[in-house]
Amino acid sequence: MIESFQGKTPRIHPTAYVHPSAVLIGDVEIGPEASVWPNVTLRGDDGPIVIGAQSSIQDNAVIHCTEGLSSTHVGARVTVGHSVILHGCTVHDDALVGMGAVLLDNAVVESWSLVAAGALVPPGKVVAAGTLVAGNPMRVLRECQERDRQMIDSSWRAYVERTHQYRAK
Repeated sequence: MIESFQGKTPRIHPTAYVHPSAVLIGDVEIGPEASVWPNVTLRGDDGPIVIGAQSSIQDNAVIHCTEGLSSTHVGARVTVGHSVILHGCTVHDDALVGMGAVLLDNAVVESWSLVAAGALVPPGKVVAAGTLVAGNPMRVLRECQERDRQMIDSSWRAYVERTHQYRAK
């Protein structure tokens, strides 16, 4: 469902894929070859939500922000796992947010970082470039290794391929 709110209508690049059960409201922008999967909610009524090129927002994720305090920006080539909550945060290019993770207002995930499944990134916290964080609240486990960078890279590529498959149906 695509819904306008207070004169703002979601903008979806022609090469992006948005599943019919996803809900996009208001100030939402979906970039080239990005994908938004079943039952995702992107509610841009309290501020802008931007999803970068070739990023995937997987099933049941919720993205929102706090009016006057935050906006949500997901960079290019980012994988946002199933049931993630992104609330008024920034995820830089080439990062992966694991299933069920929660990122709160003004949290930042820098490039080539991994947020483990189920992690909580508190308001204003920064996940430094090239690190793996886990836990509630998050704690740094280690620096990302080559296998982690390969996983980040292969994940977004797999979802771009899946996007092409769904668009070709």
